Amino acid sequence: MSQAPESVTDGETVETRGDERVELLRADTNNDGKTDVWVVDTDGDGKADLFQFDTDGDGKVDITMVDIDEDGQPDEVVDGDGGLPPEQLPPTVQV
Repeated sequence: MSQAPESVTDGETVETRGDERVELLRADTNNDGKTDVWVVDTDGDGKADLFQFDTDGDGKVDITMVDIDEDGQPDEVVDGDGGLPPEQLPPTVQV
């Protein structure tokens, strides 16, 4: 039987597989023009191991999940950005 993910308090840093940050996917799930989901590879192997969610639409990470062993099950679930805030996107121009 698998163990429930550990929950830590806001402001604590989470451990990831590496120090790289390769964003595999950004998604705007509610079409408000702001990113709501970030899917990140932290060790450069092409597999996602860091998942971040903006659940209230304010543009800030509310929940961070880390899958350290990349088995598809979260190993840690953290309130807030877990010390890993998303990188800012450069300004875009819509035509």
